[in-house]
Amino acid sequence: MTRTIVLNGDYSYLNTVSWRRAICLVLKGKSEVIKYTNRVFRLIDGNEIKIPLIIRLVKIIRMIYKNKVPFSKRNVMVRDDFKCSYCQTSKELTIDHIFPKSRGGKSSFENCTTSCKSCNNKKGNRTPTEAQMFMSKKAYAPTISEFIMLKMRKIGADAYLKEMGVF
Repeated sequence: MTRTIVLNGDYSYLNTVSWRRAICLVLKGKSEVIKYTNRVFRLIDGNEIKIPLIIRLVKIIRMIYKNKVPFSKRNVMVRDDFKCSYCQTSKELTIDHIFPKSRGGKSSFENCTTSCKSCNNKKGNRTPTEAQMFMSKKAYAPTISEFIMLKMRKIGADAYLKEMGVF
């Protein structure tokens, strides 16, 4: 599925939306296309519409900024680049509590990491040190700007945004 980057009226990053939502915003006149993908959408009447990669809203939206990234399993996986922190595979990923929940560990960015099922089962109800397993990098809470860069890198749009001077 193609995602489209939405920039505010002042070219600051807002969000990513589906290509269908982006086309609706363009056709309603609420945004303008900055860059297109090489994909097209064919209408029933035979016309073609290019799918936008980056759009900019015509009006500036006032944003209330969050001060931290909300904790979720998906956000932990985005932070860890969808790879196991122990063996670096991308198969059958789960969330592993570094200090186990059964021993009082909390669900937070600092205590959770991405793990494949086999590494998670091998570690079991122990800390990585007790299980003699080593993480490739330390678990941390990402900042908003760092998280946006991770998401942009994941969808392959960071090069376009750097060209435009947004990042």
